[in-house]
Amino acid sequence: MAFLEIRNLSKSFGPVDVLRDISLEIEKGGFLVLVGPSGCGKSTLLNTIAGLESITKGEIHIAGRDIAGEPPSKRDIAMVFQSYALYPNMTVEQNIGFGMEIRGVPKDERDKAIGEVAEMLQIAHLLKRKPSQLSGGQRQRVAMGRALVRDPQVFLFDEPLSNLDAKLRVDMRTEIKRLHQRMGATIVYVTHDQIEAMTLATKIAVLKDGYLQQFGTPREIYNQPANIFVADFMGSPSMNLIPARIEEWDGALAIAMKTSSGEIRIAAPTRIGALKARAGGEVIFGIRPEALTDPEGADHTGKQVEKADCLIDVLEPAGSDTFAITQLGGKEVIARMRADASVEPGQIVPLAFNLDKAVFFDPATEQRLV
Repeated sequence: MAFLEIRNLSKSFGPVDVLRDISLEIEKGGFLVLVGPSGCGKSTLLNTIAGLESITKGEIHIAGRDIAGEPPSKRDIAMVFQSYALYPNMTVEQNIGFGMEIRGVPKDERDKAIGEVAEMLQIAHLLKRKPSQLSGGQRQRVAMGRALVRDPQVFLFDEPLSNLDAKLRVDMRTEIKRLHQRMGATIVYVTHDQIEAMTLATKIAVLKDGYLQQFGTPREIYNQPANIFVADFMGSPSMNLIPARIEEWDGALAIAMKTSSGEIRIAAPTRIGALKARAGGEVIFGIRPEALTDPEGADHTGKQVEKADCLIDVLEPAGSDTFAITQLGGKEVIARMRADASVEPGQIVPLAFNLDKAVFFDPATEQRLV
């Protein structure tokens, strides 16, 4: 049953529509990530949940109660900001407990709650310090602690890790994941980083230009992107999107793709019936780099793995993998090979296409073919 539910929500600033008919929901204890490029409306959506922005139309329900017209103080939410928003003249202990002090919570209760949260976040030894004496990661933990002591119905995180360096961002991401697993809290989290979205979320909402592009589990978003934008935005490296043609070939269907020296054909996946109607027409063939690899590294449990010879232009060793770049359909395509794959730039080598993982898009509408 949905715990947080957004129904047909729209938000305009004057004549500018920032959010357009957004509907999504998350169960109690779920972790909803709002992801998309800058300016897509994800922070505005978070602010409407928090009550920091009014909505133009629609509904926002928490535990069955419509909170859209209520002030932030009545919504029983807590927010962690990108900027931490700590009081510089207060100690860590005072920052964490300030909200409880304002609400008149007795000192012994405050001290107990602060102590428990500080232990959970591993900042008990920092309680007497001021924010200027803390690292970025420590400040972020304090900001999280201030939210946690409130024990709200919903936690809102607005790009909380964007000010941290790369390694610390990964460490803090793990801490947030661990915290969610331990507490079972309901969280709405905004990020532009699709790796954060994939690793943290139980549900992902992908936004672009104020429209909800797709809403689903990380697995659904990654393996069955609704359109070309989602396919390209989610994943690192992103999905290969190859202009191709569906042809009749030896009594079956084939995918024909241009190469730097001509054209290759591989058998089309038999599981996608919609391709029959596309015979003789153009499609966008989507395949993730890990589903395009050297034959020895291919998934041998795959039901349909096809091979074709391709010219390797560039190799990029990446430790555990080697990324090989070739040209298909007039575009650069990335294959993810084993680190010890015997490949050199300039060689023509067989590549294995795992068509169990392939998806196809209509070039005109950019929507996935079902």
